[in-house]
Amino acid sequence: MRALLLVALVALTTACDDQKLATPSVPTTPQTNRDGGTTGEDGGWGDPTTTRREGVLRIGHLNVRRYFDATCDSGKCEPGGFEEVVTQADFDSRTAQLAQGLARLEADVITLAEVENQASLDALRSKLEEAGFVYPVAYLAETAAAGSVDVGVLSRGTLGTVKTYRKETPLTREDGTKTQFTRELPEFHLTFGSNSVIVFAAHFRSKADDDPSRRLAEAKAAHDIIVAAGTANTGAVVLLGGDLNDVPGSDTIDALEKDGALVRVAKDLPEASQGTYSFGGTKQAIDHIFTTASRASAYVPKSATVVRDGTQGLAGSDHAAIYADFNLP
Repeated sequence: MRALLLVALVALTTACDDQKLATPSVPTTPQTNRDGGTTGEDGGWGDPTTTRREGVLRIGHLNVRRYFDATCDSGKCEPGGFEEVVTQADFDSRTAQLAQGLARLEADVITLAEVENQASLDALRSKLEEAGFVYPVAYLAETAAAGSVDVGVLSRGTLGTVKTYRKETPLTREDGTKTQFTRELPEFHLTFGSNSVIVFAAHFRSKADDDPSRRLAEAKAAHDIIVAAGTANTGAVVLLGGDLNDVPGSDTIDALEKDGALVRVAKDLPEASQGTYSFGGTKQAIDHIFTTASRASAYVPKSATVVRDGTQGLAGSDHAAIYADFNLP
């Protein structure tokens, strides 16, 4: 049943002009998973309140690229405007395309960037569920700006508290001036069976009309917030997934890695395998997954993987996805 539904997803998918979508590499029978994960007799992923694979959590991240619905909210929806309003049919096709791509990650938790609103995220969750990929948690941390693109999470397990920091945490630039997180920085407290997991979703300031001092301020504040969450929740696995718009060795990533309190997990891969975004013909690692140093040993070595369609991004995005596996206590 699940295989038939996945075929339907593929048929509904419409690719961007410069991308050719690959058929998802997903299980085609109830008992066959490429990573040994659980698949129920109904073709689903088993008990959605826990991880697919006992004792292993997979987190993925994708910037889906301006996932707008069919309603103009900003008043700037003319051709070339920021808010790309589409027909309902185009929105449905885009949703199917994204669901196809996200299914390939086979992740327990997925952090997402550039989703317009909760209704769009709910549509994406529903499309995944049609194919047997059940995510009980779908939460978008909206900034409430018209036509904004926000961060959120799709997750198995159970959602407890959600903390936000954009309004609550003013940021200070190097020159002493004040700013704030470009998008919300949500902190999701999740439970998978008996295991506690805290997930942060981030999307730092873009390099379009660049403001590197703001991006650096975001990184410094995020570092302190995530480290504090790990200190206050010693029994939890603490993770960050996000489009941080900067590469290893930049001031932004260095600020997150300062003092070794946070660990970027893909650093154990060859540099050529880390890139998630192409700029000037070069693949750059700007989408990242971090964990706290106290839980770095839970990372499954070299499990960090970048997923794309051909040589471009994933599922119509200009970004590839990234995922990594972590052993649970």
